[in-house]
Amino acid sequence: MTPAKPPCVFLIDDDPFILRSVERLFFATSYVIEPYGSARLFLEHADLGRHGCIILDISMPDMPGPALQEHLLRCRSLLPIIFLTGNGDVANSVRAMKLGACDFLTKPVEADVLLDSVELALALNRKRLDERDLVEAIQARLSQLTRRERQVLDLVVAGRLNKQIAAELGTVEHTIKLHRASVMRKMAADSISDLVTAVNTLRLLRPEAE
Repeated sequence: MTPAKPPCVFLIDDDPFILRSVERLFFATSYVIEPYGSARLFLEHADLGRHGCIILDISMPDMPGPALQEHLLRCRSLLPIIFLTGNGDVANSVRAMKLGACDFLTKPVEADVLLDSVELALALNRKRLDERDLVEAIQARLSQLTRRERQVLDLVVAGRLNKQIAAELGTVEHTIKLHRASVMRKMAADSISDLVTAVNTLRLLRPEAE
């Protein structure tokens, strides 16, 4: 098995001094540090699917931090953002947090504060990645179901008995039992509880998929 890549901290700031300073701060950690002098360079070269987080400046000439944040939201990026800026104000802070920023820090920032913020951001990213993998696994199983099996699944999850499902779908109970067994096998479910948990997990984590 290929070892998992260590977490990556993406640094995005147009000030080379800030990039070097923050990079030195993380030198003794186990994180991979990728510095970028602009948001566009980051978008061109960074692996957005990697386990990591972003430390992002607000005021940059080519693409300001908030514009990058909005772009990443549209791309469904799972990378949490920590804003680190010398031009912070209440309005920027509130807007960034409403859009899902993990933290909003002002320069200069104490090393322990930034390190703690990064640890929280990486934990959040790990949770998001795990949830994404879980959703994709459930969706892959659902994709194996026929149209009629999906109908049976929905009715089973809704609490209907076999004879009730048969009446609703205009068939016989024996056929529903066969469909139900196929659903359980394709969904890798050992019990109705497993089936309900899978469907409710998908509804909670990816409601648009329903």
